[in-house]
Amino acid sequence: MKIMFLTENFPPETNAAATRVYERALYWIREGHGVTVLTAAPNFPEGRLFDGYANRWRQIEDIDGIRVVRVKTYIAANKGVIWRTLDFISFMITSFIAGLFEKRPDVVCSTSPQFFAAVGGWMLAVCRRRPFIFELGDLWPASIVAVGAMKRSLPVRLLEKLELFLYQRSAAVAALTYAFKRNLVSRGIDAAKIHVVRNGVDASRYGVRPRNTTLAAEYGLQDKFVVGYVGTHGMAHALDRVVEAADLLKGDDDIRILFAGAGAARDGLIEQAGRLGLSNIVFLPMQPKEHVPDIWSLCDAALVHLKDDPTFTEVIPSKIFEAMGMGLPILISAPEGEATEIVAAEYAGIVLPPENPPALSAAVRSLRDDHAGRRKYAENSLAAAPHYSREKQADQMIRVFAAAIGGKPAGPGDVS
Repeated sequence: MKIMFLTENFPPETNAAATRVYERALYWIREGHGVTVLTAAPNFPEGRLFDGYANRWRQIEDIDGIRVVRVKTYIAANKGVIWRTLDFISFMITSFIAGLFEKRPDVVCSTSPQFFAAVGGWMLAVCRRRPFIFELGDLWPASIVAVGAMKRSLPVRLLEKLELFLYQRSAAVAALTYAFKRNLVSRGIDAAKIHVVRNGVDASRYGVRPRNTTLAAEYGLQDKFVVGYVGTHGMAHALDRVVEAADLLKGDDDIRILFAGAGAARDGLIEQAGRLGLSNIVFLPMQPKEHVPDIWSLCDAALVHLKDDPTFTEVIPSKIFEAMGMGLPILISAPEGEATEIVAAEYAGIVLPPENPPALSAAVRSLRDDHAGRRKYAENSLAAAPHYSREKQADQMIRVFAAAIGGKPAGPGDVS
C-alpha cells in the first residue's frame, strides 16, 4: 500500500502529532508499505527553524525509510490566532501543490489538530482520485474556543461548517477517542465511517529505567520526589494552576515540580514562579525525542493537567501512554472523561478534579508518603501500556486504509 500522509509537525519536532505519525509509519514501513509524509520544516512550538533546516519550497529527506517531503510555510510561533492561521493555510496550499507532483498514492490521510492540513489532504485526494482519511486528533475549532483563543462568532461557525463538510466527504474518519466519535454522530456524521483508533505508546522506546544521574545532578533532583509535566505548555493545560499548587508545596523541600517542554504558556509560567519566589519548580527546555525517556526517568510520578472545560472531557493526552510505558504513577487533574476513565480503570494513578491546586498539592504529598501505593500504581501503569501500543494502533490504521481503498468502509466495531 502506498500511503500519503499530511501533517504539519514531524520529527525532529516532538509534539503528539509528530510522534504519532512517525512511530506508526515505522511499523507500516516494516510491513512493506510505502509512506510519503508531506510536512513543514521543523519549527514547532517556538516558530524557529531547527538547526540544519531551511524553509525551502521543497526538500526531500529519508527518515528511517519514510519519504519526507518538506514544504515552505509561513512560520509562526504557537501563539496568536492570526499568525498561526496564516501558518496553517500556507501549509495547506504548499503541501497540496507538492502532493500533486508525488507518485500517485493508494490513500491520502491528514491529521488534526492542524485543521487546514485536512483541507489540503481532501483536495489532494480529490485531484488524485484516491480515498481521503481524516485522522481526528482534536475537535477544531471547538478547542480554540475552549482555550479562549477565539470567541463564538461567524468565522467560527463557518469553520464548523467546513469541519462537517470534511467529515462528510472523507472515506473514513479515524478518531482518537470514543468521545470524538459520539460528538460527530450527534452532529449527523454516519457512525459507520467513524473508527476509534486510540493513541498509544511505542513500548520499544520506553520502559522502566533508573534516574539519569547526570541530568539529576545538573538540575538538583537527587533525592527529591519529582512530579513531572512533560509536553507542550499550551493554553489547554491551565499550568498556572500547577504553579499555584507548587506554591502550596514550597514548605516540602524534598518535592520538586518538573516542567519539560515548550509552548505558548511557558514564559508566563516562568514569570509566575519567579514572582512567587518558588525554588521547587524546575524548568527544562524542549528535548529531542530520543531524550524524552531520560527526562521521564527523573520523575517519580507523571502529571497530566487539563483546563476545566467540557471540550477537554473528549481528549486523551498522549503523555498518559508515555507515562505508562515508563511505569510511572499518574496524577491526572482533568474534567471527567475518557482520559480520567483510563487512569481509573487501569488503577494507574490518582484522578483529581481539574484546576484544583489544593487537591493537587495534597495528592502529591500523599503519593510521596505512600510508598506501597505508589509502587502498586507504577506496576499497574506499566502493565497497562501494552493495551495502548503504537504497533496495535498502526495495524488498526492500516485496516481503516485498506477498507477505504476497497470501497466499503469497515464496520464501526472492526478496529475500535
